[in-house]
Amino acid sequence: MRVLKVFLGLFFINLTLFAQTDANPAVWSHEVHKLSDTEYELVFKGKIMDGWHVYSQFTAEGGSLPSEFTFEKAGEDYELIGSTTESETIKEYSDVFEVEETFFKKEAIFTQKIKLIKPDVRQISVNLFYQICKEVCIPKDEVFEISLDGSAFVGDTKTLDDRSVALGESLKLDLKNKELLNQGGLVDSEGKSNLWMIFGLGFLGGLIALLTPCVFPMIPLTVSFFTKQSQNKSKGIGNAVLYGFFIVLIYFLLSLPFHLFNSVDSQILNTIATNIWLNVLFFVIFVFFAFSFFGYYELTLPSSWANKMDSASSKVGGGLGIFFMALTLAIVSFSCTGPILGGLLGSTTLAEGNVATNLTMGMVGFGLALALPFALFAMFPAWLHSLPKSGGWMTTVKVVLGFLELALAFKFLSNADLVGNWGVFKREIFIGVWVVLFILMTLYLFGVFRFPHDGPRKNLSPARKMVGLLSFAFSVYLILGLFHVTDLKLLSGFPPPSFYSVVETESDCPLGLDCFKDFEEGVAYAKEVNKPILLDFTGWACVNCRKMEENVWSDASVYPILKDEYVLISLYVDDRKELPEGEKFDFKFDSGRIKSIENIGQKWGTFQTVNFNAASQPYYVLMTPDLEILNDAVQYVDVETYQKWLKSGLEKHQLSMNK
Repeated sequence: MRVLKVFLGLFFINLTLFAQTDANPAVWSHEVHKLSDTEYELVFKGKIMDGWHVYSQFTAEGGSLPSEFTFEKAGEDYELIGSTTESETIKEYSDVFEVEETFFKKEAIFTQKIKLIKPDVRQISVNLFYQICKEVCIPKDEVFEISLDGSAFVGDTKTLDDRSVALGESLKLDLKNKELLNQGGLVDSEGKSNLWMIFGLGFLGGLIALLTPCVFPMIPLTVSFFTKQSQNKSKGIGNAVLYGFFIVLIYFLLSLPFHLFNSVDSQILNTIATNIWLNVLFFVIFVFFAFSFFGYYELTLPSSWANKMDSASSKVGGGLGIFFMALTLAIVSFSCTGPILGGLLGSTTLAEGNVATNLTMGMVGFGLALALPFALFAMFPAWLHSLPKSGGWMTTVKVVLGFLELALAFKFLSNADLVGNWGVFKREIFIGVWVVLFILMTLYLFGVFRFPHDGPRKNLSPARKMVGLLSFAFSVYLILGLFHVTDLKLLSGFPPPSFYSVVETESDCPLGLDCFKDFEEGVAYAKEVNKPILLDFTGWACVNCRKMEENVWSDASVYPILKDEYVLISLYVDDRKELPEGEKFDFKFDSGRIKSIENIGQKWGTFQTVNFNAASQPYYVLMTPDLEILNDAVQYVDVETYQKWLKSGLEKHQLSMNK
């Protein structure tokens, strides 16, 4: 266990080297107290987000990194009086580093007294290096530019021009009843069920991976190794279970880097899911994966990796040796599991919510499905006789996966087209491509054509015919959707929205509704007609936004309310259209961080974060034209909840009008 603790500790430390963030879970400020003509007291305060903690200057060696102040020109312009003191800290034993660590929660306050050597010094710079941790630890630098006499600091720091200051201030709303936004907790019926869906997808992916040529033959070989090499049956079962546990652990560890980026950047989901060139890259990667499944080439990690892991498992032995055996399996099976894991990554990226948590759930599900057979067959070795023999059916599984990878690839290309407003890959074209893919898959399954790695032609198995019929039925369903015979609700959120069509539509808003895509214009119209506002933070590549529009907004009990009773303002936080030069500006957050606002999505994403302390979509807010919040905010909910929420907003708006 000690080896495992050290391994995890090193893993976390290495993760910190990649920390790059636009948002800081600790917001710092400073104060200056004049004690005499030459003596001052400097106070540095950090407000720490819930769940995070910052380490003390005096935390134990061998653990996490301590906070450290660097006072520029100390000893030259001024001298330090005593050491830097701290506010109250918390001590807690770390199982990873096996030391007692000292840290702050919620607030950290540091105090340092100085005495001027040069009486004319009026400005000093102080750098604070600290480590802030939650699920991962991130090293940060905070620079304090301190004016001792209250004058503006003159230095190399970036300053905002008057236009940027004015445009930045215009983003901030004077909201009334803002406390209502989360009075009942953010309503999101997707939350936990979405996590279990991702876990289920990961588990299904693991089960499919078991059926591939890279993994399936390993089951009887590995189980036989554990049962025959162990001194007794219980020992063999224990080793096999430990082997399975390490498989799950390895796939869990693969998801940890995503927690680093997701937990420190409130816009990480949008960055991943809506970046044009990242989506194009995903498209290329998935096409590459698909053709590897078609048998045109094989994806493998360097064989030296597997050899080293295999050698390590033989030399070390015991529990650590079994860990290296599990790692060897993960490496040698990559040619089959890699594309499936890529599909899992794509699915979690497209799903709404915490992308890192989604991926962890998916990875754990995947690892669990891979690990279960090794433990179960070790407990019940007689079951091995019931396993089907390896054969050409595994090649068929890979080809079917190849077609599914291609279908997912075109979803990423569609995202890039939507976000980039290229106007090329519209709804009908997307559906048409899928029709072609699933017809080709149907023809393959019925033996009309073959791929390079297919074996000799044989009679089709009942299972292959069944999958072929399902593929054909799905193709027909897509064709009916292409010609608007059905609304494709089973695919809700996957194809581009209905208004993104090759056919001219009267409205570029969901379901033909009237909407505004600029907040000020929408508010002005709401004042004119004296109607409440439905503020809709959405995205072109937001799957759950499309699901809400196609499944909830379209409902007969909801649509009339949206159409007749509310002014809809839809703000697309992933719109990459550049703002006119005169509307570009730099925005300064309370933390001091300056962000360049150069496109529409950056403007509305910052607008959402600053005013509503939220970064996910869909995100719905009800307010009066005078910016009075009417109800708590909601996200992905069912028809009944959404209808009640809208009606409640109307009732409260009526009451506010009667006051």
